[in-house]
Amino acid sequence: MSIKIAARVVRLPPRLLLRQITRPAYPQCSAGPTSCHTRVPYRQFWRRSGAAAQPAQHAHAEPTEADISIHDNTNMGQLEGASSNHVTINIDGNSRVFDKVFLRDSCTCPQCMDPDSKQKLFQTSDIPQDIEASYRTIEDPEKGLLVELEWSKDVPHFQPGHRTRHSMEWLRRALDTELQLRGCVRSDDRVMWDREKITKKNKWVDYNEYMAEDKVLYDSLSHLNDYGLLFLKNVPESEQSVVNIAERIGNLKDTFYGRTWDVKSKPKAENIAYTHQFLGLHMDLLYTSNPPHLQLLHSLRARAPRGESFFSDAYHAAQLLHQRSPFHFRTLCTFPVTYHYHHTNFHYHYTRPTIELHPYPKYSEPTNLAIKRVNWSPPFQGPFEARIGGENQAGLRNYLAAAHEFEKLLNAEENVDDDVFFSKLRVLEEKFEGRWTAEGVIRPAVI
Repeated sequence: MSIKIAARVVRLPPRLLLRQITRPAYPQCSAGPTSCHTRVPYRQFWRRSGAAAQPAQHAHAEPTEADISIHDNTNMGQLEGASSNHVTINIDGNSRVFDKVFLRDSCTCPQCMDPDSKQKLFQTSDIPQDIEASYRTIEDPEKGLLVELEWSKDVPHFQPGHRTRHSMEWLRRALDTELQLRGCVRSDDRVMWDREKITKKNKWVDYNEYMAEDKVLYDSLSHLNDYGLLFLKNVPESEQSVVNIAERIGNLKDTFYGRTWDVKSKPKAENIAYTHQFLGLHMDLLYTSNPPHLQLLHSLRARAPRGESFFSDAYHAAQLLHQRSPFHFRTLCTFPVTYHYHHTNFHYHYTRPTIELHPYPKYSEPTNLAIKRVNWSPPFQGPFEARIGGENQAGLRNYLAAAHEFEKLLNAEENVDDDVFFSKLRVLEEKFEGRWTAEGVIRPAVI
């Protein structure tokens, strides 16, 4: 299915679009009391061959026999005060270990967190390294079982008797690495797609329903979050439409192009996108420090004879590359690629690797969440750093080989959809020669 596009664009601020699967090494428990299963850790994305995966928990060391002090409804109200760095809590029948510093730092009482702004009123660095606490299990009519800790050797300006309470539900969620890192918002639904899958799952949303109905907006954003690609139909042919669509979600991101701008063919264009030149799969604005996460392309007029845009899932290609050649994958995670926009009035320059991972050594492969973003924009690539082309050329040669393989995966016929609202840090767009003519206009915008 091919779509002839001529459009207007809008750019919006960074999105939260990496909904992926993490596989913790510890037993993974759901919120229910009986649903608990173990996930086996896999080799980490970034580890060197032969290195063991290092699963992370909030506990920094295994408890000794003296540390064990199980808290559940069987010892309700029993006061414990062992001289230990840890508290061991029975959650869904499993003994789980928490560092006292973690529990103290997470206190949400009015002394520790402003009730209105929900912001901390102390610093982690204020917590004494030898902090101690007595603790017990209590029951709250609304929150159920709680672990209550009364601190001694507390943060200096706190009065004696300061207490922290954590519910079992909160502690259960704290054990979920992904929920903890992403602010307790589940993000394990991202779908890697190829042509066959996205053709079946393409979502077309009516503009008026999108603007008027919150349920439609929620479903649209959920789909965009999972697949990185969304299509709207029956959009009014006006410059304001793309702004309305974007601001239904959040604030537009202003760039040196403006809040929105027209993309159309013109002579002596300052940007290759404004020409009839073939533009392969790419992302925009990688020469800026914070590229947009969401981009909207509004086709105002499409009269070019070959007005086709193609899209490809860069995360899917990265995942395939990791499976087929971990060495090439690691090369793209480490080799610096320069992007630039050099014009009379503007000069932007930024260097970044092709694949960026989240900096948490907690994720085990295969996990989608480990990939933070993919950067691929050959038309806007600048010269490599001078040292790369010098005597030690192994890095450049390794990058060339890895880039060859990655480009093949991106452009593989089974991975490209010819069909817009899409994730600029995940989905790549390709325009064919002749997409823009003097009669074709696209208005972009970014969030």
